[in-house]
Amino acid sequence: MATTTAVPTITLNNGVEIPQLGFGVFQIEPEQTREATLAALEVGYRHIDTAEMYGNEKEVGEAVRESGIDRGEIFVTSKLNNGFHDPEEAARAFQQSLDVLDIDYIDLFLMHWPLPGVLDFVETWKAMERMYEGGTVRAIGVSNFKQHHLNRLLAETTVVPAVNQIEIHPYLTQEDMREYDREHQIATEAWSPIAQGNVLKDPVLVRIANRLERSTAQVTLRWHLQRGDIVFPKSVTRARVQENFELFDFELSDADMGDITSLNRDERTGPDPDTFNYIPS
Repeated sequence: MATTTAVPTITLNNGVEIPQLGFGVFQIEPEQTREATLAALEVGYRHIDTAEMYGNEKEVGEAVRESGIDRGEIFVTSKLNNGFHDPEEAARAFQQSLDVLDIDYIDLFLMHWPLPGVLDFVETWKAMERMYEGGTVRAIGVSNFKQHHLNRLLAETTVVPAVNQIEIHPYLTQEDMREYDREHQIATEAWSPIAQGNVLKDPVLVRIANRLERSTAQVTLRWHLQRGDIVFPKSVTRARVQENFELFDFELSDADMGDITSLNRDERTGPDPDTFNYIPS
């Protein structure tokens, strides 16, 4: 039974509204993705984050179509895979994602990584601007971009990214990057919001969770929401999918927020965007 709790939305810089809480399918095997996504939609999620690199776009599309929910109520994000940064390849890759998802449009399409040692991401972004002009994607953005990457886009291209999806969690709070995004009207999305589970036994989070009678995951996700991050936890367990959605009937105090933010170690669970140049075979 779906919950009636309303998820707050954030208005992107082009006027498109995105649910602040979504469901991520990173590291979910394709054979599990359809059922997991259907479960998330039944719980009440209306924002699904996938990528060509994850290999499960097809199953996400199946769940969206089979859910019985009006397509206009579901926000779907996908991403340009690293092997398609050539401008002509980027256009074909976007169309392929659209075809594999088997939906009429994608709500948000992101450049997955800047790949500074591979091709010029500025030219890739210009190709994405042309996709945006075509009308089958409602917003375009980037993922794993640092300030100097965005400085180039802002100086050399026309469309300001609607979103920058970056690794954020209590051990990597990304204060400077989030402030930069805010100053430039770029919404910040947090991937790996619980640091691949690394933060869940942190004594500070455990203390707050015990006081509030919540899980440490719920406390961490609530911290993201109160900061203004867009977040999309993932799970294949129905109970955990439900638990991760139950974030809107409690609040963290200013002291709690400060204590969690002070856990920052500048500690990544994923690669550094300045050196990551992986191209899938």
